[in-house]
Amino acid sequence: MEFESKGLISLEIDGEVYGYRLFESLDSLSKTKSQRKSAKQLNISHTVFNRRILKAEEKLGIKLTKKVGNGTHLTREGLDLLEEFKKYAIQIEKTSTINIVGGHISTGLLDSIDLPFKTNIYSSNDEDAFELAKRGVVDILTLDDPLIAFERDINFYPIAYDYLVLISSPETKDIESISDLENLDFVSVSGSAQRLAWDSLKHYDININITETVNSQFEAYKLVKNSKNLHTFLNASYFKGNELLKFDTQHVISLVKVNEDKDDVDEFIRYLTNEGQNDIEKQGFSPM
Repeated sequence: MEFESKGLISLEIDGEVYGYRLFESLDSLSKTKSQRKSAKQLNISHTVFNRRILKAEEKLGIKLTKKVGNGTHLTREGLDLLEEFKKYAIQIEKTSTINIVGGHISTGLLDSIDLPFKTNIYSSNDEDAFELAKRGVVDILTLDDPLIAFERDINFYPIAYDYLVLISSPETKDIESISDLENLDFVSVSGSAQRLAWDSLKHYDININITETVNSQFEAYKLVKNSKNLHTFLNASYFKGNELLKFDTQHVISLVKVNEDKDDVDEFIRYLTNEGQNDIEKQGFSPM
């Protein structure tokens, strides 16, 4: 097996990323020699603990544990894996703080709300945020566009509606119809909901030129506003613009539960889908 550190709390093994939950399970089991005692120690059910081990064994193609009398011990392969985790110091401090990563729009929304929870919120694009979530680094993944969840059949929790508006250079002529977009130059934003605009224009047989690609909507906005002939589509919750494709580009802002073992995560999601809807509406989004 090939091992590679993926940061403080994750390890990549033959292309698969394993997070701190597997590490803490193996570490506890090496001491208690009992799945039930380890599950109790980690404050999870025996079923969750057992499923965690079995899932890792299935991915790795090796046995990590073995029955010895009435107890459960780590196999040689299990002990080797635990040592690799320890070598890279893959540990995470137990905390009530909810760690969140997601797209610029969705994390910006959460940052703007006075939440009754302790949170650490990290902003990225949807694709990079999803990679962090896969490593088990965070408790919640927020998505500016639900496409990632749809493509992978991942359950998500819608918390708001948004749509895209057309932003144009100050020096360009007014855009009055979709046909006016033919052959114009556009700035694309990686990992955003812009694919809805591009798909819509394709549907209407409108050809455009994507001349630049940037990592954030704010970067795209500055680029367009300082240009002579550029355009882009950005979220209406943050930017004022032409609502030419309002109904074509409506989409949900959503949450994905990454950490199944932290009760605060469930409470956080319940709050945003209920009482928190008023605060979401005040930030310019349409509530659910």
